[in-house]
Amino acid sequence: MNATKLGTALITGASSGLGAIYADRLARRGYDLVLVARNETRLDQLAKRLVTETGRDVRTVVADLEKAEDLRRVEDLIRDEQGLTMLINNAGVGSAAPLLQANVDKMESMIDLNITALTRLTYAAGPAFVARGGGTIVNIASAVAIAPEFLNGVYGASKAFVLALSQSLKHELADKGVRVQVVLPGATRTEFWDAAGTPVDSLPAEMIMSADNLVDAALAGLDQGEFATVPSLPTVDGWNAFEAARAALVPQVSLAKPGARYNVQ
Repeated sequence: MNATKLGTALITGASSGLGAIYADRLARRGYDLVLVARNETRLDQLAKRLVTETGRDVRTVVADLEKAEDLRRVEDLIRDEQGLTMLINNAGVGSAAPLLQANVDKMESMIDLNITALTRLTYAAGPAFVARGGGTIVNIASAVAIAPEFLNGVYGASKAFVLALSQSLKHELADKGVRVQVVLPGATRTEFWDAAGTPVDSLPAEMIMSADNLVDAALAGLDQGEFATVPSLPTVDGWNAFEAARAALVPQVSLAKPGARYNVQ
């Protein structure tokens, strides 16, 4: 058992997949845990195992973050939990259905979870962490945030929102002792694909990362001080080039006159 104690980490979508692996890794690092998910049975099983194996304090919160009353309960917990030092915004849902085949009600539900819930929990954590003198917010986005041509457009747009929000938070909170990391996984072997309607094994094997490797890489990125972690990138050069191109464009996106190519007099 690790005798180090690093405060409490709250993880959403913690009953399976990436969330459950984050719970395992963080408990072994020395964090107490608050595990949030809808599946009470899975939550309880995971909590009991982690208490036995790590000796950490592990609490469970059964909540459906698409429901306003459940979301508010978790927000209040984040604001009031004085020992909370990390928020892992992992809960989310995806879709592989093309726009013309997607059910708009399901798309709205996706927005409720991937955007609205994540935003409200982040708004609860940010000011609370600043008031406590520090903390870490980890937002799980997706590689489709920068490659929206793949999978469902609303899913990609929801993850682009997560990336943009994280970029803004990094800028705003950098001098206030709050760390922000955004993780952009590619195809990962989890139950996500069953819910999205596309079997993961329909993808080329060389594209699919194990969930354990994904979380271990994301935590390594956090340890190395990365803001954006794309677990499959061999070096950080690719992301730095992407960011440099974006930064070069920024001074040109708001000027008093139209671009010369439009011939507007």
